[in-house]
Amino acid sequence: MKLVVIDYESGNLRSVSRALESQGVTPLVIGDASEFGDADAMILPGVGSGLSAMDALNQRNLVDPIRDYIASGRPFLGVCLGLQLLLDRTDEGDAPCLGVVPGDTKLLPAGLKVPHMGWNSVTFKDDTANRHPVLAGIPDDSFFYFVHSYYADPEHRDGVSATTEYGIPFCSIYASGNLIATQFHPEKSGPVGLRFYSNFIAMARAN
Repeated sequence: MKLVVIDYESGNLRSVSRALESQGVTPLVIGDASEFGDADAMILPGVGSGLSAMDALNQRNLVDPIRDYIASGRPFLGVCLGLQLLLDRTDEGDAPCLGVVPGDTKLLPAGLKVPHMGWNSVTFKDDTANRHPVLAGIPDDSFFYFVHSYYADPEHRDGVSATTEYGIPFCSIYASGNLIATQFHPEKSGPVGLRFYSNFIAMARAN
């Protein structure tokens, strides 16, 4: 299986790669869109500034290839900043993003300590029988590890599969068909995070 982790110098690539390797997959970490065409699955990691990340994706001519890959229906996972970049725009510099998911990325409300950093619980929207397969075997209200100052605010809530409370409830998992994204870092979240990656890999193998 060919699992591409996009390298645009804005992600914690080593820890993501190690987590995937622990689940039996050696990812191809690359920033060359010519490798996207025959990929079975793709991960867009990210930490830091959304504005800088979009600049980096544009400079590497990766924006349209990422959009095309998602439109192809193959499994795609955005991690942390990788979730925020899927939306139309970010409040950080009022900059356009990938525009795959309608909505905006917003700064956490004033008065909260930012970044939101550490362990927090994730509450699933659906009962077990109706959950997206990427959530299989993960208990409701499991704790995952977060580091972020902005949050994704999708216009349509159907894809919001889980929320987390930090001053406000925000989208912590977006999952709709092949398109999956998390505000937390699965690779830093212990056994439940590894189960999340394992489920994503299983989706890719079955696709």
